[in-house]
Parts: sequence; C-alpha cells; structure tokens
Amino acid sequence: MTSSAAREGRRSRGGYVLPLIVVTLMSVFFLVALRSGDPSRLPSALIGKPVPQFSLAPIEGLDAGGGRPGLGVTSADLANGEVTIVNMWASWCAPCIQEHPQLIALKQQHGLRLIGINYKDEPEAARRFLARHGNPFDAIGADRNGRVAIDWGVYGVPETYVVDGSGRIAFKFVGPLTASAIKTEILPAVAKAKNAPPRDARS
Repeated sequence: MTSSAAREGRRSRGGYVLPLIVVTLMSVFFLVALRSGDPSRLPSALIGKPVPQFSLAPIEGLDAGGGRPGLGVTSADLANGEVTIVNMWASWCAPCIQEHPQLIALKQQHGLRLIGINYKDEPEAARRFLARHGNPFDAIGADRNGRVAIDWGVYGVPETYVVDGSGRIAFKFVGPLTASAIKTEILPAVAKAKNAPPRDARS
C-alpha cells in the first residue's frame, strides 16, 4: 500500500471512529443519569429552541367551570409574552397522581400560568382524574396519539417544561415534581426565563 493510500485509509477509518465515540459518550451519559435515580438530568436537544409547532383540541367534554368548555392549546399560545409551565400527564400514570398535589400547590401559591398536555388518554378517564384530583391547568390539550409529545422529546410522563415568553423551551424536568424540585429547580427556571431578554421565537 502506498503512503497516500495508507493516509486515505486512516482518514476513512477516522470518519467512522469519531461518530462512534460521540454515540458512546452520549450512551454513557444516559446510563449514568438513569442509574443515578435522577432522570431529570437527561438532556433535551430542545432547550433554548422554540416549542415544536402544534395545535391540540381540548379534552372532549371537559368543563372549565361555570359551564364553559375547556380550552385547547397551540404553540402560538406559548409565545404570548408570558412564562408558562407545561406539564405532560395522563390519568393512567401513577407518578402523575403522585405529583398532582404539587401542581395544585404551584398554581395556588405562585399563580403561574400552567398548561397541561394530556398524553395518550381517554377523555372520560382524563375528566375523572381532574374531577377527583383537581384541575390546576389554565388550558389542556389532548394529545390522543402522542405525536406532540414525541415532537417535544418526551421520555415518559410526567414531564414538565418551563417555556419563556417568546415560546422557547427554557427548562425541562423529567419525572414527578416534588416540593423540593419546584423550589430548587422549577421556580429558579421560571425566574430566569422571566428575566431573559425577549427573542423572536421563530429564530
């Protein structure tokens, strides 16, 4: 083999090795995060980027109070200048039941805008869940086939996002919220998002 051919062979092998190293490092990071018992450390490629484009109808038959029908959710609703907490949940999700009192307290104590995305759920079951445990959400979109959750990069419900006023994802928390997580992670992320300079959500 000539020296030029040898160099070409090394470059070719190097082109395969580098992506393999990157994939291996990412896999190790995911395993460490999972085994550490802290799934919230899993990364999100969407942090700092606009929320995916979507439009979800409300949960069928949901009464928002006073006989008013429940409101659905669109991506445009998340770029109205107000910081929003988006919570992915389902009635069949045991950790969602576990975290729900924290969502109620978050709404009552801090008055933050709270949007729900109901994941792969039946309307009747979702309505029963909210009737039993309370409805802290300003609006809820029904993601019946899970397509929107996939676009958001959801690993599994519950997941909670902080979206800044320009419609960009500022923070992601994986797993059920706790009082400690709200105090040390969610509220600081909200404060940071509120103080961030406005940006064009399309860029």
